[in-house]
Formats: sequence, structure tokens, C-alpha cells
Amino acid sequence: MSEIFKGIPAIAYEGKDSKNPLSFKYYDPDRVIMGKKMSEHLPFAMAWWHNLGAAGTDMFGRDTMDKSFGASEKATMEHARAKVDAGFEFMEKLGIKYFCFHDVDLVPEADDINVTNERLDEISDYILEKMQGTDIKCLWGTANMFGNPRFMNGAGSSNSADVYCFAAAQIKKALDVTVKLGGRGYVFWGGREGYETLLNTDVKFEQENIARLMRLAVDYGRSIGFTGDFYIEPKPKEPMKHQYDFDAATAIGFLRQYGLDKDFKLNIEANHATLAGHTFQHDLRISAINGMLGSIDANQGDTLLGWDTDEFPWSVYEATMCMYEVLEAGGLTGGFNFDSKNRRPSNTYEDMFHGFILGMDTFALGLIKAAALIDDGRIDEFIKERYASYKTGIGAKIRSGNTTLEELAAHAADLKAPADPGSGRQEYLESVVNQVLFS
Repeated sequence: MSEIFKGIPAIAYEGKDSKNPLSFKYYDPDRVIMGKKMSEHLPFAMAWWHNLGAAGTDMFGRDTMDKSFGASEKATMEHARAKVDAGFEFMEKLGIKYFCFHDVDLVPEADDINVTNERLDEISDYILEKMQGTDIKCLWGTANMFGNPRFMNGAGSSNSADVYCFAAAQIKKALDVTVKLGGRGYVFWGGREGYETLLNTDVKFEQENIARLMRLAVDYGRSIGFTGDFYIEPKPKEPMKHQYDFDAATAIGFLRQYGLDKDFKLNIEANHATLAGHTFQHDLRISAINGMLGSIDANQGDTLLGWDTDEFPWSVYEATMCMYEVLEAGGLTGGFNFDSKNRRPSNTYEDMFHGFILGMDTFALGLIKAAALIDDGRIDEFIKERYASYKTGIGAKIRSGNTTLEELAAHAADLKAPADPGSGRQEYLESVVNQVLFS
């Protein structure tokens, strides 16, 4: 097989003073931080759909990038195999150990689902061949149940029982392929699981059907030997106006309501959290305190644009606060998938590498600085002290559950007026973050 990314070497760590654009400035996979190698803290993954498929098309213009990778014609099995070749060369040159996929990222979808499944069998055999002799693995798989017109009214939430069956068929096959490739997880991204207007929607009916489909997927996955986590990936809007997986808290409530919380965790995407009106670290914290922080789609949105821009992460502030949450939670069961794409004018093969170098370096620096924040200790110590009134006396009784409403009311009556609750010192704590980031 001939080299696809000619002239681009294996990307090495050269340190923060390097001016070589094809090098890592902060991502040093063997550097030990808080007892683990950086590569263990940061199991990076390549998103098949963006990196090997997205060619710069937007609603106003056609492709700006050539992602044929030497195939004579796109949307063919020749092209599917060329993408496999390109993907493995790309991952090996960057030292990336994982990939993620949708079913129809891997092969062109046929009009007959049986033909699509035959193509998936063929391409997954080829991927297995490519995996041999490497340490590259599948992080997670999923089914694209939003692109085909049959899913215009949703998949699990569809008003059509026939469409619901097609969704089930795609999930079954995507699980088969995920298990075949040794995937650690399986994701549900409800891209059209929502509604445009309540005038034609039975919300309770639709949510119950989505939950049934997820339970069937869990049962089938376990029956074929899948031992990993299932994930929900929250997103508040786009393409549907009102999506049922709005944010982390909504998704957690859904999972608990329908008894799915033992098998599911959350795959949190930065850009989706900000579209929901939250910070990235908010959805990470909500997931973590509920025991459901599973995996991360590492990207960044544009605050000036109200849609999912999927930019490569470059904000060290955001990456630091993300890694602070991950470290405090004890790490992920999944990994960091770059659900990111180059900007439309960044249309060369070299730009593909620049995007991943940017993202990997940003999260590596975020890891370094998050560990420094934890080692510094001032933020953790301030938080502990802020809630110190619950360590003794009436506060301790509140926390232990060993009190009554009458007792609390009597305590308040004795005080006549509460003590000053104390300053939150937000500005001071933000200055601590700046000091650690830039010292």
C-alpha cells in the first residue's frame, strides 16, 4: 500500500519551545502525571466521520477538501477501504490508539439494509486486518439514525413502527461490528430523538419507545458478549428544536426513570454542553457526581455562532477545567474522541494533522495545569472550608440525617438571625487559576 500522507512524518514530542508545526509541544505520552502516563490519562480517539469523511461542505457550499484518499470514486467500497488505509496511517503517525465510528461512516449506505450489512461485514474484516500488528483499538461504535430520510421523525421516537424496526436493525448491526472490533463502548446520540411542535407529538409515548429500544440494545449487547458501557450523548438542539437528551441532568433523569442507569453512562461533548447554556465542566461535574461520567467528545464551539461548529479545542482554560473534573472524578471509563473537524478553508492533508496536534496539545496542557491546580490545593481547601459549618453541631446532624424540621426551626429561633455565610471569593479563586496557568 502506498503512503497517503506523503511528506508528513510521525509526529513527535519536541517541547514547548519547538517551532516545528508538525510536532507536539505539550503532549508527551510517557510523561508521568499524578502516577499515570499522559497517554493513560488521555486515551485519544479519531472520529471516523469528521476526519475521514467531512470534506468542508456546509449549507452554502460544496466540498473544499479532497478526501478520496486515492479512490477513483466516492461512495464505493473502494473508497471505504481507502478511508481505512488513510485512517490507520493517520493514527499511527500521530500515535493515536483509538477510533470511533458510525455504521454508515464505514461504508456507503445501500437502499437495501441487507446490502449495507454485507458491506459492513466486508469492511470490518478489513479493519481487523489493519488492527493486527498495531496497538490501535475501537473506543466505541454507534449507528447513524439521523441522516437517512426515514428518520425525519426520529428513530426510537418515530411515529412509524417500520422505521422503529429499521432503527433496531441498525443498532443490532452496529453492536455486532463494535463487538467484532473490540469496542469499549456503544453510544446513543439521539440526533432526531425530539420534536418540532407539540401539536403532533406524544412525548410520553416517544420517550417510552426510546427507552424500550435502549433496553433491547442492552439485552442484545450483553447476549453477544459486550461488556462495556452504553452511553447517551446529550445535545439540546439541532437538528430537532427540542431534543429529549437536552443535557447531562436531563439524560441522567431519563436513564433513572426507565431503569437504564446500571448499564449507561454519559458521553459528554463540549460543544453540546455550551449549546445547552452550560459550561463544559458543568456537564462533566453533573455526570461525575451521579456516577455517570463515561467518555468525552473533545471539541469546542464558537460562542458567536448558535450551532454545533465542532472546532478543534484550543482553549487551555476550558481544557484545564475539563481535566480538573476528570482527575477529581478518578478518570474515564472511555476516552477523548476528537469529534472535531477542520475549518472549511483549512483544506489540506497537513491541516488535518495540525487540527489533531492542536487538540492533543491543548488537552495535554490542560492535564498539566489541572494537576498543578490540584497539587496547589488552594481551591480544594477553600471549598472544604466553605462548608465547614456542616462538620460539627447542627450541621453535622443535617448531613447525617439525624434531625427533624422542628429541631432545625428551634435552632433558627435560638439564633434569631443567621451568621454571615461568608464570601464566595470568586475573584480570588479565578486569580489562583490564572496564577497556576501562567506561572
